[in-house]
Amino acid sequence: MNAKENDLMNKIVSLCKRRGFVFPGSDIYGGLANTWDLGPLGIELKNNVTQAWWKFFVHSRKDVVGIDAAIIMNPKVWQASGHVENFNDAQIDCKECKKRHRADHLIEDALENIKVEGLSTEDLGKLIEENKIKCPNCGNHNFTDVRTFNLLFQTHIGPTANDSDPVYLRGEIAQGIFTNFKNVLDTSRKKIPFGIASTGKAFRNEITPGNFIFRTLEFDLMEFEYFIKEDMWKEKFDYWLEEMHKWLEEVGIAKENTRVREHTDDELSHYSKRTVDIEYNTPFGWKELYGLAYRTNFDLTRHQEASGKDMTYFEQETGEKYIPHVIEPTFGLSRTLLMVLFDAYTEEEVKGETRVVLKLKPQMAPFKAAILPLMKKPELVEVADSIFDDLKSKYALDFDLTGSIGKRYRRQDEIGTPFAITVDYDTLEDKSVTVRDRDTLEQERIKISDLDDFLEKKLQ
Repeated sequence: MNAKENDLMNKIVSLCKRRGFVFPGSDIYGGLANTWDLGPLGIELKNNVTQAWWKFFVHSRKDVVGIDAAIIMNPKVWQASGHVENFNDAQIDCKECKKRHRADHLIEDALENIKVEGLSTEDLGKLIEENKIKCPNCGNHNFTDVRTFNLLFQTHIGPTANDSDPVYLRGEIAQGIFTNFKNVLDTSRKKIPFGIASTGKAFRNEITPGNFIFRTLEFDLMEFEYFIKEDMWKEKFDYWLEEMHKWLEEVGIAKENTRVREHTDDELSHYSKRTVDIEYNTPFGWKELYGLAYRTNFDLTRHQEASGKDMTYFEQETGEKYIPHVIEPTFGLSRTLLMVLFDAYTEEEVKGETRVVLKLKPQMAPFKAAILPLMKKPELVEVADSIFDDLKSKYALDFDLTGSIGKRYRRQDEIGTPFAITVDYDTLEDKSVTVRDRDTLEQERIKISDLDDFLEKKLQ
């Protein structure tokens, strides 16, 4: 990461803490590595993205329904899915400073244009040794052997660990969809092709590089499994890749900041026949934002074998019975929040001063408008309160009395609020307010009675 890129990262992290988007987890106790809490603005942004995703991929379609599965599942689920056996990363420790690293990340960060997915621990160790790769923490080249570790978080049900077999926090949210396939099929009356969507927390006990909320121990996903006949997979794969690009526009991520990378055969997951990543050009390099995988019928077949339950689909039109294949679009919600902030962060000069503004799409902005009494005078505050009460049921609003009107405008710019509504002394006479546009800085007088219509048109 060069100085300019590092500067952008530091600015985003500082803004998130200062304005209440993201706080370090367990902050008053010195934090816990790679855990973060969403603040008042962060949870609003997260909810806006989640709701927009659900509307785009579920509510606006006839062929997708949703579920919300349990985080803790029967451990046989993870044995059948292959996660207990195959969900591993390569770990290496620096003998000098005791810092633990992902061996593949260590190599990729040190050597340009190299992908190491699929290499054995022995081959990873050879690359580190042959290239004399140094520990990024202390600068020494003195490592342990590379070894594998499983990414599933293990816990127990019961008052003591000895009372039960281990269970796992889910490492992905897809398995809850697969185990509920027949339940959804029986209750929703859907026909192939159709999808089952889900959003929620997943957990991976992995070594992370510390790039803020990009890679964390717990994170949020949005994804769906689209069930198909095998001969549909190429057509549906291309279709969903195009839909994922449309979603990027919906959330406000510029196309020129993304690219598609095809997985090579040696880096495909154990369940995948084809996978592509949509990558984003972050300050720390091109990194995976979303993934699209053709999982064949691996998961349903494994669950049928392990559970003894029938996972076949009967096609009434042809009389054919088969286990459906799936296309899986996966969206990192936590990563989406970060990329939206990267794309929106803007510095521009206004009247000789630098203005920091988050040019978020209005639909994504935590607050749609801010109500600002010009001064802390009872008569102005009373009108502002009335406007807030009239609009609060329809729009997320901020109400700010602190500081000069100029400082309050700058605060709203920095958190991405599209419109600032100022109540001044003229308001008491003409029943109008001044509405300032975040991006153009233009101001216009709007009748209080017309504010709802104004915001509704602007926020569509």
